[in-house]
Amino acid sequence: MALKCGIVGLPNVGKSTLFNCLSNAKAQSANFPFCTIEPNVGTISVPDQRLEVLEKLVNPERVVPTTMEIVDIAGLVKGASKGEGLGNQFLANIRETDAIIHVLRCFEDGNIVHVDGSVDPIRDKGVIDVELQLKDLESIEKKISSMSRMVKSGDKEVLKEYELAQKISAHLEQGLSVRSMELDEKEQELVHGFQLITSKPVLYLCNVDEASVKTGNQFVDQVKEAVKDEEAEVLVIGAKIEADINELETYEERQLFLDELGLEEPGVNRLIRSAYALLKLKTYFTAGVKEVRAWTIKEGMTAPQAAGVIHTDFEKGFIRAEVMKYQDFVGLGSETAVKDAGKFKVEGKEYVVSDGDIMHFRFNV
Repeated sequence: MALKCGIVGLPNVGKSTLFNCLSNAKAQSANFPFCTIEPNVGTISVPDQRLEVLEKLVNPERVVPTTMEIVDIAGLVKGASKGEGLGNQFLANIRETDAIIHVLRCFEDGNIVHVDGSVDPIRDKGVIDVELQLKDLESIEKKISSMSRMVKSGDKEVLKEYELAQKISAHLEQGLSVRSMELDEKEQELVHGFQLITSKPVLYLCNVDEASVKTGNQFVDQVKEAVKDEEAEVLVIGAKIEADINELETYEERQLFLDELGLEEPGVNRLIRSAYALLKLKTYFTAGVKEVRAWTIKEGMTAPQAAGVIHTDFEKGFIRAEVMKYQDFVGLGSETAVKDAGKFKVEGKEYVVSDGDIMHFRFNV
């Protein structure tokens, strides 16, 4: 799918530590600002317990999870929109992502310096929001300027785009992000073409200490209150704990460590799944004795488009899709049982694939 989530935040909030836990790539992690300069890109497996269930039922030669990309972007600082702290480069890196994971420091630690001298996640959020909004305002003003002559032609489409750009500019000047605007479907398409940073979906990640990893703390409560009208998810994770889990060699050791903390799974698993959902991605499966595999599709994809994720020839020569629902397959135990129960479906080109569908494609090139 080649869709990316970018991890953003001020320097020293735990972005690179989290990235290291998410990815096999080892980003630098040091106690000073601008440690990360070039964005680190990690391709990570998406944890999905359904694969384990399918493996037990099918007993394939191999199991292949689906993946997504996470980008660790250097810490932004006040003035980034004007080029402070390599700001232009960082903002360009964010523009190339499809969704934003905004990491907020929600822990006290005298050994880890804060770029502004004290811990205040709401202030930190405000700094990032303002810088991204200012950059978008700069971009949209350029767009308005370049379109001003074209509007005189009387083209209705150009006029609609011009009026939307002016509406966005007024919204940004109020200190509001583009994602908070109420837009119809056509306007959303136009906004996507504008490539504005604050139009991207966001989730907030509160990085806490060990004592707060289960129940949160006052900083987390402040964040939840501040973003309650944004319809954005707030996750609580302890980056240091995740790093400790990451260093343990065996599954048993990791599970024992999680049990001691009262956690069911590593926080990064929840983060990956949330990031996957933030990108509006869904999963379908192919299941056979050779391979059980998860495939990533965009929400709303039809059967031929989903087939094209495997190979473009599958989409070009699509004939039909044979579909079983995951719950039916697991509940009944085999493809034969699904067929006998009348739950094995043959779908055509208009079928919209659902998350968890188990599919087999018929095609002819």
